[in-house]
Amino acid sequence: MHTRTGNTLIAAFALSLLAAGGSAMAHGQDKDSKWETNHPRREQVNERLARQHKRISQEAREGELSKSQAHALRQDDRKIRQEERDMAAQNGGHITVAEQKVLNQQENQVSKKIGK
Repeated sequence: MHTRTGNTLIAAFALSLLAAGGSAMAHGQDKDSKWETNHPRREQVNERLARQHKRISQEAREGELSKSQAHALRQDDRKIRQEERDMAAQNGGHITVAEQKVLNQQENQVSKKIGK
């Protein structure tokens, strides 16, 4: 009887581990799909940041920006990207039209500094 109780406990423990693992996998999939969802406003902001990064690199290579200027501009872009991620985290993986406008205005300020 002692062995049977032990086997029952082991079986129950194994089932609970399987259930927890399945739950964790489902949670992980929800989290991944939330961030993998391409939302047009997020896409626009992030594509623009990527283009600005390329412009900064090109102008630094061509000598139109010093290394310190390029570094400062990239740092500004990283702050904008982090702000975009923070906004999306608060809105189920999306950003609002108003938030996109704010981010684009910030990108405009960085863009004006590139190539001066």
